[in-house]
Amino acid sequence: MHTFLILLAAFTTAISSPDGKLKVGLSFPESTYSVEYEGKTMLEDSPLGLTANFGDFSGNLTLTESHRSTIDESYSLNRIKTSEVHYRANKFIAELRNEAGQKIEVEFRVSDNDIAIRYNIPKDGDTGSVRVMSEATGFRFPEGTTTFLCPQSDAMIGWKRSKPSYEEEYKADAAMDTVSGYGHGYTFPCLFHVGDKGWVLVSETGVDSRYCGSHLSDCKEGGLYTIAFPMPEENNGNGTVEPAFALPGSTPWRTITVGSTLKPIVETTAPWNTVEPLYETKHDYKFGKGTWSWIIWQDASMNWDDQVAYIDLASEMGFEYILIDAGWDQQIGYEKMEKLIGYAHSKNVDVFLWYSSSGYWNDISQSPVNRMDNSIIRKKEMAWLESQGVKGIKIDFWGGDKQETMRLYEQVLSDADDHGLMCIFHGCTLPRGWERMYPNYVGSEAVLASENLIFGQHACDMEAFNACLHPFIRNTVGCMEFGGCALNERLHRSNRFGTVRRTSVNFELATEIIFQNPIQFVAITPNNLTDAPAEAIEFLKTVPTTWDETVFIDGYPGKFITLKRRHGDKWYTAHLDAETNDGYVEVSDDK
Repeated sequence: MHTFLILLAAFTTAISSPDGKLKVGLSFPESTYSVEYEGKTMLEDSPLGLTANFGDFSGNLTLTESHRSTIDESYSLNRIKTSEVHYRANKFIAELRNEAGQKIEVEFRVSDNDIAIRYNIPKDGDTGSVRVMSEATGFRFPEGTTTFLCPQSDAMIGWKRSKPSYEEEYKADAAMDTVSGYGHGYTFPCLFHVGDKGWVLVSETGVDSRYCGSHLSDCKEGGLYTIAFPMPEENNGNGTVEPAFALPGSTPWRTITVGSTLKPIVETTAPWNTVEPLYETKHDYKFGKGTWSWIIWQDASMNWDDQVAYIDLASEMGFEYILIDAGWDQQIGYEKMEKLIGYAHSKNVDVFLWYSSSGYWNDISQSPVNRMDNSIIRKKEMAWLESQGVKGIKIDFWGGDKQETMRLYEQVLSDADDHGLMCIFHGCTLPRGWERMYPNYVGSEAVLASENLIFGQHACDMEAFNACLHPFIRNTVGCMEFGGCALNERLHRSNRFGTVRRTSVNFELATEIIFQNPIQFVAITPNNLTDAPAEAIEFLKTVPTTWDETVFIDGYPGKFITLKRRHGDKWYTAHLDAETNDGYVEVSDDK
């Protein structure tokens, strides 16, 4: 009887950030949390909880015990927006029981501008695993909040039925009651403007083989968005929607970045603060720039002569890499590819090769196919790649966020590291802390990227607008493999036909700093050595791809951005303006 009375007791508390400006309020058994920053409400009472296959933890949770502690740690990471991170946070764990007396924990970590939330499920009795059926976790925004969101597409649509791939168009400053383009909610990360109070960025991190990738629902009554799982149709219907993991275990982290300005949003390290490396590597991976013919010269360029021209271009530019894209196995062949790789090495250029993720969930015919989805074939292929001195692979056309797909990402990364191979993903999901979790992970597309400039004039017309969104949204939470900086005036092999580039040369150069990815495949062509401004070519030869520090100066999503990044003792200032399609770059030895 005594325990029963304790379980019914109401409990409210608050967790503050180390600097005291950010405060999270908790209330049980209402099972809600709220967020204030500098005394202003950024999130109203929002639901907590989940439903599991063995119990309902989606509300009416009662506190039985709580624990507070502090976190003060530092880590180094050479492939994100800053190379040294000092993470200080206040940690709070609420031990809870549902109405049936079953246990769950809600864990909060609150740093000066970031909140991380996850659920820890203990092993209780003989139950050794859990299937999470749904999450109640929500984010309720004050009235008048506007949104900067990318809709989650239908499943099994697009090129060869390969979506969703996080490549839809954003709506800027939209009202919360605007229905997403497909009615399935929105892909992470999600940016919200809470009027004159400030900004909130919502995302998730720490997703690996033990969970699915999630997204936000459409807005429900009262400004509420909730966590949504993948659609059943994704991956051609293969795999479950609901993730499962062994007990004891934890869900991924839901992250909330809050600021009165956009500075904490752009500079956040929330995706990496709460995760750890999943395996050690014996390899020293080298980052840098590369050429790739496909982005302008397209499929027909996957032949010996054109690839030699691009190897020579990479060598002339002092770039580290060439990316040889789809179709190389058929149009060049494995035997001649070995000789081509040898030629690249003779020019001090290393090689990335393209693969389809392949298999039973789309209709992709671009090859090589059926190499990366089967562990036996994959390991044999990777052994050949290692024997040839190939340094990395670009794997395309994933199409889904189910746990089954997250498991394949992890298997590919782990096997690739065994063979000294870096991985870039294309037509894919958002990285979720992967730069720290997987030492050979170097970037993902997961954005309406440079290939769309070739495919239609609309993308060229919208390039500046989109480029001024990415530093505030997509690129805040992970490496973004955009593959841009085209210097052709017409995005065609001849430079005389095709879509028209609307942006200035200075704009294109500035994206090399604004868009962060440790390996940048640049959309220049051999003719640019003579027809592009000499100073532009010289800049591309020397601009770094890794950064020791990032500082937001000014900007507004979709309108303009001014950003500084430091590499060693040099500062690179970049500016993009969507209204004028222009920009600039400045390099200096001081801040």
